[in-house]
Amino acid sequence: MGDGGNSAVADTGGTAAAPRKRADARRNEKTLLEAAAAAFIAAGVDAPVRDIAARAGVGVGTIYRHFPTRADLVVAVYRHQVEACAEAGPALLAAGGSAHAALARWIDLFVDFLVTKHGLAEALRSDDPTFATLHGYFLDRLLPVCAELLEAAAAAGEIRPGIEPFELLLAVGNLCIGANWDPRYDARRVVGYLLTGLRTA
Repeated sequence: MGDGGNSAVADTGGTAAAPRKRADARRNEKTLLEAAAAAFIAAGVDAPVRDIAARAGVGVGTIYRHFPTRADLVVAVYRHQVEACAEAGPALLAAGGSAHAALARWIDLFVDFLVTKHGLAEALRSDDPTFATLHGYFLDRLLPVCAELLEAAAAAGEIRPGIEPFELLLAVGNLCIGANWDPRYDARRVVGYLLTGLRTA
C-alpha cells in the first residue's frame, strides 16, 4: 500500500526488459557466430580467437563467456550454418520460380557450406565428445529439406522421380572434396553437371 503501486510498475518493467535482453543476447551470439564462420573460412577452425573477436567487435573474454572451449565454438558455428541451410529450402520454394531452380539454388548453398569448412572434417573425426552428435544433427536437419525440394521438382515434372536425398547429398559432398586438392577444381561447376543430369529429358 505504502508504495502507491510502484512495485507493480517495477514488476512490469522487469517483465518487459527480460525479452528485450534475451533478444539482444541472441543478436550478440549471432554476430559472434557469423564472425567465427568468416574467420573459419579465411583461416580454418583453428583461427585465433583474437581474430574472431576483432571481426565481431568484442573482447576475447566475450567469446569465452559464450563459448568456453574451441569445440563449443566450432559446434555452435556448425549448427548455426546447418540451421541457415535448412531454413533456406522452404524459403526458396515459397519464393516462386521453378522447383528445380529452388533445388539448384539450395544445393549451391549446400556446396558453400561444405567447401568453406576448412578443418571441420578433421575436427569431427577427433575424439572430442562435443562433436559426437553433429553428423546425426546434420542429417536430421538437411535430409528432410532436400527431400522436400526433390519431391517438388519431381511433382513439377522437372526432374526424374525416385532420387534419394541421402544419395544426392552424399554425391555432392564427395564432389566437393576435390576443392581441397587443387585450386583449379571448381566444385560448384561439377555439382552443376550432376544437377543437370537429374533433369527429365
